Amino acid sequence: MQEYRIRTATAADLEEARAVMLDTVYRDFGTGYVPRWHADIIDLQSFYVVPPRHTLLVAVDEQDGTVAATAALDGRGPAHPPNPRWLAERYPSGETAQLRRVYTRPEHRRRGLARQLVDRLLDFARADGGYRSVYLHTYPHSPGAMGLWQTLGKVVCDEREDAPGGGSGVVHFEIPLV
Repeated sequence: MQEYRIRTATAADLEEARAVMLDTVYRDFGTGYVPRWHADIIDLQSFYVVPPRHTLLVAVDEQDGTVAATAALDGRGPAHPPNPRWLAERYPSGETAQLRRVYTRPEHRRRGLARQLVDRLLDFARADGGYRSVYLHTYPHSPGAMGLWQTLGKVVCDEREDAPGGGSGVVHFEIPLV
């Protein structure tokens, strides 16, 4: 059985974490790198490592030491645009822990890594004491994403149904902080 160690990312992990993230946006999302959406992927240090209320976690394969999965949290909340204005107002920056970049390499999927990473992010958000809600959005076609998020939280906006013209097609979730 494969073993993994989940921990806060170090400077030595950033290159591999970035590779996991870029592989995901190209392979699973089909968007490729889009600077206005993915600038954090290029500058993980400034977005997740330096700010005290943000974090980047990695799941490291104990067998070969590679990064198998990533998960991040920041306090920025969803921006408008591209998200609906009411959603940005419901989840304001500074009060909202936004889960981001919860990605697992295909060969490491179906082992509970994303769930373990998210549990650790929720612990981080609770310990902060300043977050009042947890928010995330996902692409419904992302492998395993909808199933995971539906077990952890509730849909607050499905742009395919709730946004004129289908919005960007993402599904927005809130996860209980308690």
